[in-house]
Amino acid sequence: MFESFYGLHRTPFARDIPAGDLYLPVALEEVLGRLHYAAQRQWFAVLTGDSGTGKTTAIRRFVATLDAARFKVLYLSDSKLTPRHFYKGLLEQLGCEAKFYRGDAKRQLHREIELMRGIHHLQPVVVVDESHLLDREMLEEVRFLLNFRMDAQSPMALILVGQSELQERLHLQAYAAIRGRIDVQCRLPHYDRAQVGEYIRCHLTYAGAQHEIFSDKAMDEIDRFSGGAARLVNKVCTHALIYGAQNGHRIIDDHMIRRVVEGELS
Repeated sequence: MFESFYGLHRTPFARDIPAGDLYLPVALEEVLGRLHYAAQRQWFAVLTGDSGTGKTTAIRRFVATLDAARFKVLYLSDSKLTPRHFYKGLLEQLGCEAKFYRGDAKRQLHREIELMRGIHHLQPVVVVDESHLLDREMLEEVRFLLNFRMDAQSPMALILVGQSELQERLHLQAYAAIRGRIDVQCRLPHYDRAQVGEYIRCHLTYAGAQHEIFSDKAMDEIDRFSGGAARLVNKVCTHALIYGAQNGHRIIDDHMIRRVVEGELS
């Protein structure tokens, strides 16, 4: 609806923007580099960040840049994930029907991975999203899964992705054994004011904007409201574009952002 008013041929702050067109700040570039290294070395990595800072978006970009001829990505996102469902989910993605008992399913997964690596020359990369919701039993199972060939080799690259509380839990003494297995830890920060402006301009350029739509003061207000969280930047920008189009404003200023925040997002 607002796209035609502003001369856009794509929706600028949608969730389905292609990974290659997403905003790439230096911090995210560094995170992606570490995750790539973890995939190549078959390491255990943990990626954390506050809600809305773009963790799943970062994983999308990471997966999109992996060489499909070298890596097989297995993705799970389940708040109630148990060890049995963990193995079942991975085996189903490999085209197998999982055995009922956990130990049998674990051995079955190891066999399938060995076949995948030996015959197809593919390295598995397992991504578990929403990992801050995993219980202790599931986190312990992750540690046991990585024990392979008398702990001399990891069967896969494993990346746990979760909110900041995951990192806080892993620093507790009760999780010392799991923490000791982590090879790479990454954290996504909030954007600063300059990055919020770059983010907005990047997404508007992707959408085909031919001129500035948000004033500098509008971006100040967006930064203030969002706290540098990409999800909230998307939300306030989208609401502001709808409001601006409905009211015939070609330029969105700080007064309009405050009106949108107070009237629709407070």
